[in-house]
Amino acid sequence: MKAIRGAITIDRDTPDDIKIAVKELLEQICTLNRITEENMIYIMFSNTADIHSYYPAKAAREAGFFNVPLFSSLEPEIEGALKKCIRVMVLTESELKTEHVYLRKAANLRKDLSSKLNIALDGPAGSGKSTVAKKIAEKFNILYLDTGAMYRACALKFIKLKIDIKNKSEVKKIINQISVNVKYIDGTQHTFLDGIDVSDEIRTNEISMAASTVSAHECVRSKMVELQRNIAKNMSCVLDGRDIGTNVLPDAPFKFYLTARPEIRAERRLKENLSKGLNDNFESVLADIIKRDEQDKNRPIAPLKVAQDAILVDTSDMSIDQVINFICNKIQEKI
Repeated sequence: MKAIRGAITIDRDTPDDIKIAVKELLEQICTLNRITEENMIYIMFSNTADIHSYYPAKAAREAGFFNVPLFSSLEPEIEGALKKCIRVMVLTESELKTEHVYLRKAANLRKDLSSKLNIALDGPAGSGKSTVAKKIAEKFNILYLDTGAMYRACALKFIKLKIDIKNKSEVKKIINQISVNVKYIDGTQHTFLDGIDVSDEIRTNEISMAASTVSAHECVRSKMVELQRNIAKNMSCVLDGRDIGTNVLPDAPFKFYLTARPEIRAERRLKENLSKGLNDNFESVLADIIKRDEQDKNRPIAPLKVAQDAILVDTSDMSIDQVINFICNKIQEKI
């Protein structure tokens, strides 16, 4: 038998806030420890004295944990203690390594578990994520992980093999044969497909659209997300993509969602493409941007959306330096 510990804070003492927090905490414990309700022996909650509106144990029932015994208690008032905090201990029969989970402000309770600096940047195509992510990584002297490049590499492989990227069964047959690796050369990420550096080859509109389609397949996302989580688990890094804060690193302490008007994003993408010698025009790039947005927002698996605890940043009328300064200041406030 093993005991998995965890804690999470809430901003307001309301039933909805407590339900959301308890669900998030338990789901993270299950995901990181690869357990289900069937592996659980007992769940014990406690909450600080400033939480009155709802029992965490009742919230656990509403989150779907119906068949495991639950217990909930009220902690005594302690001067200087963390406010509005819900703690949990899950007793389990799992033999896997125990991963304790401390989310939101509760991460400060376990600095040994949260010493790595993981920053999640999400947003639609052309919102400036990659540029901003690279600059932030430089400022904090941590690694920048271009997650989109991994999906682009997969898309390139399927195109080269003439695989129908919309055909789930065909994609599933090939995905485990694909080797995607990331290496840092002179401080820059290089993406390798089957041992070959494809960093430049994957930056075309065709590959971009194909990557959106490919990333909607569960088998592809599972493979890429596992790689991304392993990297983030072992080192401080900035990750940018469509579902970093909602799916890849849902417990990342720093989450931002960058967006901008479609026309602004199209102008940026056109400028980028022209600088690379690609023959493009504004109308076609704007059409691709709008189409890509629809694909990303409506895909059934890990769609593009704003994480509940992410800070929304509209970059339409902001310079790159303004965006970077805003995000860095927000990070420094929490550090």
